[in-house]
Amino acid sequence: MTRNLTLLAAALLATAAHAQTATTVRLGYFPNLTHAPALIGLERGTFQKALGNVKLDARSFVSGTTLMEAFAAGQLDIAYVGPGPAINAATRGMPLQFISGASEAGAVLVARKDSGIKTYKDLAGKRVAVPSLGNTQDISLRHILGEQGLKAQTDGGNVNVTPVPPADVLAAFAANRVDAALVPEPWGAALEAQGNGLVGNEKTVWRGGQYPSTILIVNTKFAQANPGLVTAFLKAHADAVAFLNQKPAAAQAAVNNQLEKLTGQKLDPRVLQRAFTRTRFTTNLDLGALNEYAALNVEAGYARSVPDLKAFVKK
Repeated sequence: MTRNLTLLAAALLATAAHAQTATTVRLGYFPNLTHAPALIGLERGTFQKALGNVKLDARSFVSGTTLMEAFAAGQLDIAYVGPGPAINAATRGMPLQFISGASEAGAVLVARKDSGIKTYKDLAGKRVAVPSLGNTQDISLRHILGEQGLKAQTDGGNVNVTPVPPADVLAAFAANRVDAALVPEPWGAALEAQGNGLVGNEKTVWRGGQYPSTILIVNTKFAQANPGLVTAFLKAHADAVAFLNQKPAAAQAAVNNQLEKLTGQKLDPRVLQRAFTRTRFTTNLDLGALNEYAALNVEAGYARSVPDLKAFVKK
């Protein structure tokens, strides 16, 4: 099931016309390709242009776990985040709404070239990095392990699941601190370019590659008080997604510029191009996939039950 962004924007407008109280919009996002709409909107200045005289305060985070902590503390109004942390927050009663899709797929499992890991089964007894515990890739990894009859050490198994910020995973591989990593792009492609082995691509990680990697959320109270700003931001977000899909070469250059500013690492264009082939950009919210992901969240032990996500999708 999908939600059309145009209808969503119209609904937000109809809710309370253009009333607003905010003088600043505080945005959270990650320095990952799966957050490319955020990187494009920032690099091209289209977010700030859409907001007019209202200041955009954009803040980069290393994982969904840390971002949602800031969201819970009232430090963010709008955020790009993975479905795992967003669903966890919704389950705990955090006042938020899912307002748009941003990216799908774009996560791969790469093994260090001397690790001896060729298949998912070979993860037994190994150290596997994820961006943070409880984040989208962590939940996906625990599902993969379960399918192979394996478990994380914290669940009574022998796979050491360890948090490593995606931009730091290259250094972790070089220092032999981890044997493999389930990471969002472009860091998977960057690891592969160094001669490390691709164990699972974006299609084998889960659901044949038909899964949300990043969605756009908003603080409910902020949305109610500032419907015009949310609508303006959604329009800029949709423009960024269209730019990614319609002008891939220019989009890749813009994303690379932002990644260098944020991480100090400028990627080989060929690496970024490979990462782009594994990631899709969309404004659609696939509620069916989100519900399945919520079930994986329960399976991973991060929630007791599957919430009614319809209540969090803005109509």
